[in-house]
Amino acid sequence: MDKPQRAPLTPEEIRRYSRHLILPEVGVEGQERLIADSVLCIGAGGLGAPVTMYLAAAGVGRIGLVDFDVVDETNLQRQIIHGTRDVGRPKLQSAVETLGDINPHVKLDTYETRLTSANAPDIFRPYDIVVDGTDNFPTRYLSNDACVLLKKPNVYGSIFRFEGQASVFAPHLGGPCYRCLFPEPPPPGLVPSCAEGGVLGVLPGIIGVIQTTETIKLILGKGDTLVGRLLLFNALDMQFREMKLRRDRNCPVCGERPTITRLIDYDQFCGIQPETALPPTADEITATELAAMQRRGEKFLLVDVREQTEWDICRIPGAKLLPLSVFAQRFAELPKDLPIVLHCHAGKRSLKALQFLREQGYANLKSVKGGIGAWSTDVDPSVPRY
Repeated sequence: MDKPQRAPLTPEEIRRYSRHLILPEVGVEGQERLIADSVLCIGAGGLGAPVTMYLAAAGVGRIGLVDFDVVDETNLQRQIIHGTRDVGRPKLQSAVETLGDINPHVKLDTYETRLTSANAPDIFRPYDIVVDGTDNFPTRYLSNDACVLLKKPNVYGSIFRFEGQASVFAPHLGGPCYRCLFPEPPPPGLVPSCAEGGVLGVLPGIIGVIQTTETIKLILGKGDTLVGRLLLFNALDMQFREMKLRRDRNCPVCGERPTITRLIDYDQFCGIQPETALPPTADEITATELAAMQRRGEKFLLVDVREQTEWDICRIPGAKLLPLSVFAQRFAELPKDLPIVLHCHAGKRSLKALQFLREQGYANLKSVKGGIGAWSTDVDPSVPRY
C-alpha cells in the first residue's frame, strides 16, 4: 500500500540527516522513506536499546516499543538506553525519554504489556517491520508466527554469553521463517538464560546494530539483506560466520500446507508452566527454613550447584561447591548417610541435581526454593544479588 505524500524535508531535517542525504544510496528519497516508515521493537532491553536508539537517530518516523519490565541494576551493564537514575522505573518510561532526546521528531508508541496471542495481531498490524529483541522462546515463536500471518519482515537477533546471531525471517519475500530453522523449542531449562549463563555487555550492542542495519536496508530497498541467511558472531574469536537458510516446505506456519493458521498458546507449545507464587513442593524448603536448620545445628550437607564464577560472587556460609556442569562426574563425593540440601541461583538447577541424586539412590534430599537469591532477600541482605 502506497504511503501518503509528506511535505518536503524541512531545513532542520536537512541539517539533522545531512550525512544520509549525501549518500547516493539514501538521498532525499531514501530519507523520506525512513521518515514515512514504522518499526515495532519487541523489548526495550539489551537488543532493543541499540535498535531503537539508532532507528530514532536515523529518523524512522514511527517506532513502537513493547515491554512490561522495570529497570534493574543488573540491566545497566548492557541496556544502554537506561541509566542509574532509572532503576526501579518502567523501562518504557526510561526508553521514551532517551529516544525523545535523541530525536524529538520521531513518533513513539508504547505498549506496556506482555505480548500474547490475543494482543499481538493488533499491536503488529500498524507497523511495516517488526524487530525481535526478546530473550525467551515463547515470544520468539509468537513474534515469528504473527509476522508470517501478517506478512511482515521479522528482524531477528539473539545473544548468549559471547555469541550472537541475526537474520531476517520473511517468507513473503522468499525466505524462511524462524520455525524453518528451529521447528521445535528446546526443552524447558535446557538453554540457560542470561541471568544464569551471563552475557558480555557489548554483545547486544553488536547484534542490535546489525538488526538496525537490516531494518534500514529493508526500508530503503538497498543492499543484500539477511533474508535466507543466518549471521553468527563470536566475540571471543572476533569472527563472523554465515549459514545459508532454506524455506521448509513442510513448515507448519509458512510451508505449502500450513497447519498453524492462527496464533496458538506459545507457553504451552514451549512447555512453560505459568509462574505462580506456589508454596515449596515436597522436594523444596525455603531459605528461611534452611537458616532455621543451621541455627538449630541440624546435621546436613549444604551443596551449592552453581558454577565457580557464581561462587566467587557470593555464597551461603557452610556450603560445599559442586557445580552442576561436573555433577554427574563427581556426585560420588557426596555421602549417602547424611541429609543433603542443594541450592543454586534461583532454584531450578538444584532441582535437576536433586532428581539426578535420587536416580543414583540418594534418599534424604531437599532443594532451596529460590536459591541464593531467596537467601539474600529473606535471610541475609548482605549477600549480593546478581
